[in-house]
Amino acid sequence: MYEDLKGKTALITGAGKRTGMGYAIASKIACCGANVIIADLGVQDADSAIKTAPAHEMMEISAEIAEKFKVRTLPVTVDVCDTLSVNEMVEAVKEVFDHVDIVCNNAGAAFGVPNTLSNYDETLWLKTIDVNLNGTYRVSKAVLPLMMGKPGAIVNTASRAGKFPPLFNGAYACAKAGVIMFTKVMAKEMGGLGIRVNAICPGQVYTDLLKWQLELEAGFYGNTFEERKAEMAKEIPLGFIGEIEDAANLAAFLASDESRYITGQAINLCGGQLMEL
Repeated sequence: MYEDLKGKTALITGAGKRTGMGYAIASKIACCGANVIIADLGVQDADSAIKTAPAHEMMEISAEIAEKFKVRTLPVTVDVCDTLSVNEMVEAVKEVFDHVDIVCNNAGAAFGVPNTLSNYDETLWLKTIDVNLNGTYRVSKAVLPLMMGKPGAIVNTASRAGKFPPLFNGAYACAKAGVIMFTKVMAKEMGGLGIRVNAICPGQVYTDLLKWQLELEAGFYGNTFEERKAEMAKEIPLGFIGEIEDAANLAAFLASDESRYITGQAINLCGGQLMEL
């Protein structure tokens, strides 16, 4: 529990489905007493192999968190690829909350994978960059006016892929590397205003995206799903695949005053798979 989060307001994108890191982050921050804005696409993306959050699940999550943790919640649909949609989200937030203390840019996706750079569909490459990198920029820029005047925290979800490229997922790796540099640039610009900006870099954390990856790899290697999952765990020094709650714990720490002297960092969350800055 981080007592200093009580009464603050946090906006979390990509928080509209229970199997995602965004949901875990929203729940963790709410359990510390913060109000939470649950933002997500609200519809199925036809280009995505991964299930996106339907509006009804987002509404259910918002109501569930409000009831469980006795905080105020606001579900709001947003397409982080659309500036107008992002601005409309901010207007909806302003109708309920005067100030936003915490932003967690968690919305992300990978399209057109698995593929090599030479065969990548250009439209899907650009869409992957747009969701992960430009979406983080659009949301941060739009919400910043609501953060001014008080110390605050922005936590961006990057990835181990932004530091160590995976096979056949180049657009995602490039986008997340961009998120890491965006985090550093913004931290330098916002430090004088008391707004800290950090990134988390998850490695193998069990989400729908990792489940889909494991299914693909199991088919490629001729293994069962469980066999491929066990093989992946052996590649991790700690010997197990992370859970969404591990990401939530780190995000809540970076949002709290416990991390008051940390900014501009991209922190690995990978069980020791990556031991580099």
